[in-house]
Amino acid sequence: MKNVLVTGGAGFIGSNFVRYLLKAEPQVKIVNLDALTYAGSLENLQDLPNPSRHIFVRGDICDSKLVDRLMREHAIDTVVHFAAESHVDRSILGPAPFIRTNLVGTFTLLEVARRVWGTQRIGVRFHHVSTDEVFGSLMPTDPPFRESTPYAPRSPYAASKAGSDHLVRAYFHTYGLPVTITNCSNNYGPYQFPEKLIPLMILNALQGKPLPVYGDGRQIRDWVYVEDHCEAIHLVLREGRPGETYNVGGGNQLSNIELVQKICALLDELRPLAPSHPGTAPAKYASLITHVADRPGHDRRYAMDISKIRAELGWSPRHDIESGLRATVEWYLSHLDWVAKISQAKDFQAWLNANYSNR
Repeated sequence: MKNVLVTGGAGFIGSNFVRYLLKAEPQVKIVNLDALTYAGSLENLQDLPNPSRHIFVRGDICDSKLVDRLMREHAIDTVVHFAAESHVDRSILGPAPFIRTNLVGTFTLLEVARRVWGTQRIGVRFHHVSTDEVFGSLMPTDPPFRESTPYAPRSPYAASKAGSDHLVRAYFHTYGLPVTITNCSNNYGPYQFPEKLIPLMILNALQGKPLPVYGDGRQIRDWVYVEDHCEAIHLVLREGRPGETYNVGGGNQLSNIELVQKICALLDELRPLAPSHPGTAPAKYASLITHVADRPGHDRRYAMDISKIRAELGWSPRHDIESGLRATVEWYLSHLDWVAKISQAKDFQAWLNANYSNR
């Protein structure tokens, strides 16, 4: 890697990866292409390590001419493709942007890479970042998803990501484009847009608002700390076999209600509420938990088998849910200015009203 194009690098995982790569690869130069839609923000790129090796370009991955120009001007040898519409709830309310960005955008990037890199493709790589949601839903006793698990997406978001995965694989088999794919479980950590579960719970709790939990809250997810995910992608870029897919998970399976209770307990410790009446014990954040109507087609359980990436590349997550969640809560508590800017600058409140007002 010398010159890396990161798409969606102002979003949650993308901005964390930019930070990680600038530290891990002292010679790498990064061109960061992001459309700065609701979940991307330049606030996520403040105080970068070695900022002189980072160039930000505001633009659309569906703009073939722009992508072509950037790849030629900067002699791009590596594409790391994060850019995606990524929230299931938003895909239910309006699926069209998911089809455009996740399918058409990925197709555009693949076509430009094929054209610019030509037939001499030594030392180049196209890496596509995907999700465990393409595999559908697991029953409580089912084994975890493997790379060979058949695709069974159940939401417009998952279907659009499944389609983009198929396109990437097709460009490897049809055109010989050197690609890799990672399918990751739920990410959490710094700079996550506050509509997602963990930052939403933290933000609502600090404001004394209800903590909305879908249905019975027994949906199970496998949570991976975002820095661990970035390390896995870096390893795949350096050592992963072209044409291969690698599952990335945190090995932390717990239900949504258990996760919210853990967040409440951490907030009780780190930012305790005042007593509701003089001489009484402090109130507990868990009292704000409110069960709301479940979302349509809500997958019951995800779990990832990471034996392939562990065996081939030696990767395993460094954070368990206890250490990662504590680091995440502490980060949000110390970056409330970031939270305020993000939630004021975007359509955050309008989306919350649209998604939760009738539940």
